[in-house]
Amino acid sequence: MRSIIVGTDFSKGSLVALEIATEMANVLKTDICLMWVQQANGLLGLNYDKQTETLAHQRLEEIVAEYGARMKAGKMYFEIARGKVAATISNRAKELNAPIIVIGTNGASGYEKYVMGSTAARIVQESPCPTLTVREGYSFANGIRKIVLPLRPNSDNTRQKVPPTAEIARIFNAEVCMLGLYNYPEELSELRVYLDQSSQFLTKEGVKHTAAMQQCTNYCDAVIEFSEGIKADMMVINTEQDKVVQGIFLGTNAQQIVHKSQIPVLCVHPNDVFNVAR
Repeated sequence: MRSIIVGTDFSKGSLVALEIATEMANVLKTDICLMWVQQANGLLGLNYDKQTETLAHQRLEEIVAEYGARMKAGKMYFEIARGKVAATISNRAKELNAPIIVIGTNGASGYEKYVMGSTAARIVQESPCPTLTVREGYSFANGIRKIVLPLRPNSDNTRQKVPPTAEIARIFNAEVCMLGLYNYPEELSELRVYLDQSSQFLTKEGVKHTAAMQQCTNYCDAVIEFSEGIKADMMVINTEQDKVVQGIFLGTNAQQIVHKSQIPVLCVHPNDVFNVAR
């Protein structure tokens, strides 16, 4: 059985991430692998804090005992690893054929907001599968009811978000709110085609959806403001990796949305072949 990976640092955000992952696992009938990674702290990265690892082990046992009881099909288990957090979690996701990685994030400020130096951002970058980031302070009490799906013209990858969005919407029985964003009026024709094609796909998949179009000058602000306006519970974006520096940084819009969004963000790599139900 495949496992959803949940990275934890024992923060409140990572516990909310675990709640969401548990809901997903119950629908998909998958396991959950709760991972804690201890980073090397010695001169050559060879020394580890045994006391910290012992405390982490105890806390992981407590979390699995509490949240594991909510699992309806698969099981919840934990793993302790050593190394670089992003690389370790990403490599484990490959080994487990994980359909998704779910992590908590406390956001960032200053230079980090643009370079995405945080652990959560690096996991998004290196993940072999879609990654769901959950910001500190988000409440999952009301579930996921509305999912924002931004679409843009002149983008080869924008419609690749549609299948994973449909999968997530089915899991939570949520409504997909498509948002077509354009800069210039001459882009409207292509955007309408994208929205129509996406609507046909969602209809075929039996997913409730709406569509809206909006002219904007700042993609990130427009998506966040729209999401706040309709009280959305999640948004789906492409990582939009720069082709010149692919594998180093994420696209600027993806960076800002992950860090600014108050609701969970599902990040899909342009080349992801995503099917959580497979």
